Amino acid sequence: MEFDHVGIAVRSIVASLPKWELALGVRASAPEEVAAQHVRVAFLEVGPTHLELLEPTDPSSTISRFLETRGEGMHHIAFGVPSVSQQLAEIAQRGDRLIDRVGRPGARGRTVGFAHPSAFGGVLVEFVERR
Repeated sequence: MEFDHVGIAVRSIVASLPKWELALGVRASAPEEVAAQHVRVAFLEVGPTHLELLEPTDPSSTISRFLETRGEGMHHIAFGVPSVSQQLAEIAQRGDRLIDRVGRPGARGRTVGFAHPSAFGGVLVEFVERR
């Protein structure tokens, strides 16, 4: 397992990118829409890891609800794993809650899956299948 990225919920990628790019001294990837999750994302490469900015594309999306209740800020942390389905099964076997029981399509053409925050001390954890 390796650290993959930190997800940050924003109201607008276009408005947020300049300050992140300036602060980090890097250019972001082109925004990408992840239709299945109702978000638009952009990644900023920071050494061996990334920051992922997440903007809702639908008012009923998870990110939209997050922004309404908590405002902009850190949404999740993500770890690269060989098999998302296997990682989720191991967490379920321990008796911890999951958001996803199997992997689903995510950004950058990768399979992803989420464990419920209660499984990791209140932190939303995403698993990203390594290529």
